[in-house]
Parts: sequence; C-alpha cells; structure tokens
Amino acid sequence: MEPQRERAGRHLKKGRKRRRGPNMLVGAAEAMRARWELEESQPEAKKARLSTILFAENCEVTHEQLCELLKYAVLGNSNVSKPSWCQLFHQNQLNNVVVFVLQGMSQLHFYRFYMEFGFLRKAFTHKFRLPPPSSNFLADIIGLQKKQTTGDLSKMVEGSLPSTSSKVSISLQNAPIIQKYGSKKVGLTRCLLTKEEMKTFNFPLQGFPDCENFVPTKCHGSITDNSPLFGLDCEMCLTSKGRELTRISLVAEGGCCIMDELVKPDNKVLDYLTSFSGITKKILNPVTTKLKDVQRQLKALLPPDAVLVGHSLGLDLRALKMIHPYVIDTSLLYVREQGRRFKLKFLAKAILGKDIQCPDRLGHDATEDARTTLELAQYFLKYGPRKIAELNLEALASHQELLAAGQGPRNTAEVVQQSNTSVLECLDLMGQKLLFLTREAETSELSSSRNCQTIKCLTNKEVLEQARVEIPLFPFSIVQFSFEPFSYKLTEEMNKRMRSKWTEMSTVYAGPFSKNCNLRAVKRLFKSFGPVRSMSLVLETHQPHLCIQYEVLEAAQLAIESLDGILVESTCIKVQRPVTELTLDSSTLVKELEQDSENRGTIYLSGVNQTFKEHLLQQSNISLGLEAVILPKDLKSGKQKKYCFLKFKTFGSAQRALNILKGKDWKLKGRHALTPRHLHAWLRGIPPESRTPGVRVIPPPSEQQALQVLKVDHPKIAAWRWGRKIGKLYHSLSPGTLCLILLPGTKRCSCLLYHLPLCQREPVLLILS
Repeated sequence: MEPQRERAGRHLKKGRKRRRGPNMLVGAAEAMRARWELEESQPEAKKARLSTILFAENCEVTHEQLCELLKYAVLGNSNVSKPSWCQLFHQNQLNNVVVFVLQGMSQLHFYRFYMEFGFLRKAFTHKFRLPPPSSNFLADIIGLQKKQTTGDLSKMVEGSLPSTSSKVSISLQNAPIIQKYGSKKVGLTRCLLTKEEMKTFNFPLQGFPDCENFVPTKCHGSITDNSPLFGLDCEMCLTSKGRELTRISLVAEGGCCIMDELVKPDNKVLDYLTSFSGITKKILNPVTTKLKDVQRQLKALLPPDAVLVGHSLGLDLRALKMIHPYVIDTSLLYVREQGRRFKLKFLAKAILGKDIQCPDRLGHDATEDARTTLELAQYFLKYGPRKIAELNLEALASHQELLAAGQGPRNTAEVVQQSNTSVLECLDLMGQKLLFLTREAETSELSSSRNCQTIKCLTNKEVLEQARVEIPLFPFSIVQFSFEPFSYKLTEEMNKRMRSKWTEMSTVYAGPFSKNCNLRAVKRLFKSFGPVRSMSLVLETHQPHLCIQYEVLEAAQLAIESLDGILVESTCIKVQRPVTELTLDSSTLVKELEQDSENRGTIYLSGVNQTFKEHLLQQSNISLGLEAVILPKDLKSGKQKKYCFLKFKTFGSAQRALNILKGKDWKLKGRHALTPRHLHAWLRGIPPESRTPGVRVIPPPSEQQALQVLKVDHPKIAAWRWGRKIGKLYHSLSPGTLCLILLPGTKRCSCLLYHLPLCQREPVLLILS
C-alpha cells in the first residue's frame, strides 16, 4: 500500500528509524529551574507572570495549593515561602489580588457554552482543575481554619513583636518611605501624586471615559512649596447606582473647618453605611443640599493653587464627581511594604498621638478625619521621611492589630510563615482587610470574619458596580456573583451529551478502500497520528470504510488534515467526522480551540518514546522557551503513552519546535494543541453515553422545549453576557492586579478557575476542576 497526495502526486513512504539524540540527562529539571532563577534576577524584566512547573503531569490544583499562591501574591517572598506548584515572577510588581467567583457555574458551563465565553477562553493561557467545592468553598481557598481553642491560641501567639524600643535593627535605607523620598526633608511639590500615579490609583482624571460627567475644580494655578493645603474627607452611602456622597468636610491649614455639609443622594439608598459614615435615614431626611450644590460651593472656596489632602482621596473625589490636579494622599504618602496602606486611625495614633474613629461613637467624624489627614501631611513636611522610617510603623501596625484582637503580641514573620495560617490572618497581621462583595442571599463564613469588609448587594449588577469602586482600595478582594445552577437531572444529561460531543469529534470515518487493500498497513497509518480507542471496519457501504475513534481530539484532527484526499492504492479516500447535531459546528469549534490562549503556545506530538524527554532537552534549538513537558500515562499500567504535549512561552517558540520535530531528524507527527489536560481528566470522570453516531432529529414533544433556548434568561445568554461583563471589569482593574476567576460549581460538578497575573494585563493562568 502506498498512499499519496492526489494533487501533489507524492508517495508517503514508511518512516525510517529516527536518529536518537545523546542518551544522557543530568539535572534537566534543575537546569530549567536555574533558568527560572536567572530569569527572575534580570533587572529589566518588570512584569509579573506565572509559570507552571516543568514536567508537571498533574492537572489538578488543591485548595491548599491555591491558598499558597494567594498568600505569596499578597505578602511576597519576604513573608511566606513560594508556592510549591508554580512560579510567580516579580511578585513585587503586584499591588492587588482579586478573586471573582461565578457561583452556580462550573466547568460544564464553560465547555457547554465555550463559544459564548469569548473573553474567558481567549485571555487565559494555563488551565488546571480544582477539587469539587466544600460547603464553605471560599474559606477553603483562603485557608480559613476553624476557630482554635484558647489553649492552642496561646501557644501560637508566644513570642514578642519588635517595636521602636526593641533591639531589632532597622535598616532605614531599605524602608519603603526612604526608597521613595530619600532620607532628607522634601517640599510640598515632591509629595504631590503624579498624573501617572493618579491613573494607577484610580483617581478621576480629565478625558477618561468614566469621568465624562465629572466637574473640574478649575484649580490650575502654579504650585509651589508654599501653596495652601486643604484637608478633605467625604462620607458615602450605598445606593442603587453605587456609592454616593452624604457628607463633605473641608479643613484649611490651622484646623479651621470651612465647609461641612450633609448631602442628599440622587438615587435610592440601599445602605447608609452608618457604622462608617455615622449617617442615618433620620439625619438625611430634612436635607435638601444636592451634589451639584456642594460642587459649586467647593469650586468657589478653593484658590487656583489649592492642594487637597485626604486618605484614599481618589474615592472621595469620585463621590464628589470632581477632578482636581493637585493632591496628596496620606495612605500613599506614608509608604508601606508590598504596596499596602496604613489605616488613618493607626497613623493618627502612631504619628500624632490622637485617638480618632472611637468605637463608642456612631460612625466617623468627617471633619475630624479631614483635619487628621491635613496634620499628617504637615508632619511629613516638617520632619521628613527619615523621622517616619525610624518609627518602624510596619511593626507598630501589626502589634496594634494583635492587641485590638485580644491576642497579645507575637512574632509576625513566624506566624505568617506557618503553613496553616490563612490569607485572612496574614492580612490581619499586616494591618489590612479583605473585601468581600456578594449578594444578600448568599451566606459565607467570610461575612462574620472580623478582618473582612463585607458589602452585600441586591443584584449581580450592583455587585459589578460596587466592584469597580471598591477593589482599588483593598489589597485582596473577593467578588461573588450568583447564578441559578443547573438542576441535577439537567446536569447529568448535559454531562453525557458533552462526553458524546467530544467522542464524536474525536472519531473519523475513512474510505472507501478497495476490497484487496492492505488493511493492516492502513490501520498502522491511522494509529501513527495518536492513541486509538477503537477501530472497526464498516461494511454497510458499497466499499469498505474504517471507523477510528481516537483518545484525543488532536489525533483525529491530524488524521483529517493529513489523509483526507490522498490516494491509497489508486483510490482517493475521504477522512471526515460523523455528521450529527453535536458535530455540525465542529469546524468552527476547532478554529476557536486553536485560538484559545492556552493552546497557542502548546503543541501535540505523536510517536514519542520513553526516552523522548531526555533527547528533547539536549536540543537547545527546541527546548528554548519550553515551559512544560506533559507526558500522559496509562491509568491502569502507569506506562507512558506514545504522545505528548509541549508547552512553550510563546507561539513563535512552539511553531519553531513543531517544524523541527516534524522534520527529517525527528519524523514525528504533530500540530498545535486543541485540548487542555484538565479537559481529558474531566471527560474521564463522566460516564459514557450509549450512543450510535448519526443524525438525531428532535421529536415533536421536545420542539417546544428546544425553543426555550431563545429566552433571554437562558444559561447560554447568561454565559455570553457575563463573559463580556467580566471582561470589561477586568480591563478596568489597575495595573499590577492579580485576578482569578472561579467557577466553583457544586459537589456534583467540577469547578473552574481563571487566573490572571498582570502588570500590563497579560493573563497567564487558568485552573479548572
């Protein structure tokens, strides 16, 4: 038998034995890790990115491993050990960590509505599975432990925390405030946020799309070190349109309050946030002052060279819907490690010796807060960065948080480095809070945690709006959207149909063959493209055909691309998939899978042997840019199969390696990957459906049910709509944000995690379960 291309007229000859590379591999994995370390040490690389471990064969990440990554992303190398299953390069370039949870959705949703989840499938380059969720899934992924007994707690808190009077030596040169401002005193202009910093920290700026209706203060005078300072603080409530202004206080130098106004929101109030704002419905009822009134009044009060001072001032200006070019933000002026921020209450006590925001008082006093921020800026200008660095505020903040929790002092570094310490507890030790945005109907252990700022909304739309406002203010945020899950019966049915879809897409029919053809050679030819699950002869047709069911989609696609239209013993054969309602869009789906960001840097190879890995790493022209070698094994025997996946950093590296490996020296068959590892593991867990390939017609009783797909609230529409909304929300995040998206599903369904470390918005990881 000599198959040949009909048009090209070239014969396909039997492959000769492949030339073997040198049979030695000394510390290949160690060498790759050394390359990682070298890459991380390069000063020019300033982009946070994540890479998976070389030769990783397991496509599942446990909740504990996910917690490892979250702790390292939030706290950094100086406080916790690196994750054991991945590499996060340049962690210090991350400013925030955000986890989006699509409650009620699962991996089944993702692959059932793969075409609708356009942004999600194109934006993520790694995919892993997670175990089925527990009853308190969110507490698991942040490592939240059950409350310990007093005896256990006392053992854990043994030790002392360094303070300003301890013998712990403080390297002032390494203090973040010294690194930014130097050790000498600075002038007022040096303390102003630059336009780039204002953009990074989400301040309203002229010309930005989300600030179209904002009012400028018209302060465009020349700024000097003698320009006047004004302390500003605003209180807000939660309305149907997000956060809106309820009170504004403006304090001039000397401490005189020149403006203190209550403001009536324009939209329906959902939550007065009284514990923070001190505002109640009774207080606001008689108020007639509106936002436009205070905007006009503020513009009249401020001189052309006015400098506004506040704590997280960007939020205040957004509540005012005003743009001001000259600002000092005390939460950024008093620089902390890892991009975190000190609380105003802490700075007031540590720097000024003042007690503000007292617990016996209802809410905050806006005038008091405005005056405090002004005094903090004046203190900084008077004494300089060195004086502040000598106070060792980082240690004092952790110490104060512990005392407030009634736990007594302990060594922060030792506790953070404990493997069972939760992300929430680590944040607590660093004087930070976790933001938890969710719907009112949802319950979670997180809501009752002391160190968690919980905001509950009525709808997913409100959660989305609040996320845009609140996320920049917290180092770690969890934003949970809620969707109606599939019923048990529908889940089972869709699981079976998804299994059938991938099975039929991995099946090809080939023929016709002459009755005297060498079937053994034909079967050997089809097996060369990848692992075959079954191969049978079809005799119902005039001439014999073969039905080949492959284990992986790549093998089927490679067989179609390589053999469709060739001549086999003077007969032109056709190689195609069965035509069913599940495969009608297979060509479109294959094209979209090729564009999936995870697959673009991965290639599939068939014909590899046991020593392939050793030979491969000896070839520098192939292994350049190689991140992972995935060598599937037989589940029963544990033996390595004769195909593999190679994952590269870039599409270009993958294409170059593919060309070489398909060349005369290697003679392997391969193409760009179509399916991630987690998908194979998921499909194995779904019971197969007894089904004969062929066209299935929907019977009349099901026609009305089929028409329900046109309804607006259908899951397909929800997948499309929320995929786009999540994409827009992602693009609104500030640079330096590590973003994860979880589809936790239920105990019956698998869950899906998208993971985007970004400094310049380049997503790199996707985890599924």
